[in-house]
Amino acid sequence: MCGIAGLIHRGTSSDIGTELTSMLQSLKHRGPDSTGYALYGAPNPDEHIMRFKVAESEDLQKGFDIHHQIKARREAVDTRLEELGAHVGDRQEATEYAYRYTFAYDGDMRRLADYVEDVDGAEILSMGHALELIKDLGDAKKVSGAYHLLGFQGTHGIGHTRMATESDVDIRSAHPYWAYPFDDVAVVHNGQLTNYWSGRRALERRGHRFMSNCDSELIAVYVADRINRGDDLEEALRRSIDELDGVFTYIVATSDSLGMAKDVMGAKPMVLYESDDFVALASEEVAIRSVFPHEIDTWDPYQGEVKVWQA
Repeated sequence: MCGIAGLIHRGTSSDIGTELTSMLQSLKHRGPDSTGYALYGAPNPDEHIMRFKVAESEDLQKGFDIHHQIKARREAVDTRLEELGAHVGDRQEATEYAYRYTFAYDGDMRRLADYVEDVDGAEILSMGHALELIKDLGDAKKVSGAYHLLGFQGTHGIGHTRMATESDVDIRSAHPYWAYPFDDVAVVHNGQLTNYWSGRRALERRGHRFMSNCDSELIAVYVADRINRGDDLEEALRRSIDELDGVFTYIVATSDSLGMAKDVMGAKPMVLYESDDFVALASEEVAIRSVFPHEIDTWDPYQGEVKVWQA
């Protein structure tokens, strides 16, 4: 079933951490297994933000040895960043197994990502100049509290509450998905793709990598690949309506924009609120009303509809 949500402030920043937490908590009944956020702060062109993990939360139950492995894996990541000439400015431990680094680097980002992820157990969750992607097991309040997301200032964000139906209950299978190796592209999705494996193989032949077997990751990589090939965001989303098979509603974010696409059957729900300075969308109206408790007018996008908003 799953729940998806997104919001964007036009021309200003806000406490999107708190706003998106409220929206996702109201959608907990649609997916209690995991919760994820893709939050967009003010972009810094001279600095990359990398969110990564070196273990899963359930690994901590395995005893002392896993704590030793986590420490060794993080040290290996540090060593590899240094070897490539990345100048790390800030190292934060979000949890015992998840971290936030900022660094300056003018080399090949694909090479850096590949080299970091070659460390056993390491997975980059996101990389970019504005994007910070956080996901873990539990509901929105639990994840937001563990990662200190309340008070996060930014212009826009997307989020997801997951009910695991076809893949594991772990961080790797949780949404959102970052579109490796492209800066600042993330996707949340409700639905199912029937051409996942053929689409994945086509993108892998183009040099893209996949970290999960979740069909939603295909959408993230597909959209980023189309942008990399010259499409703007709206063109990429419109093309996806024809080239992605299945039932789907998804939200995609870049460093400065937010977009949504709905398949031609329109089987997966989406409710939208739009004003001159703010846009919110979610699987259910209750999520939008958690941010706007007063009377508002919402509407449902049509089948096959694509919308894009700028921050």
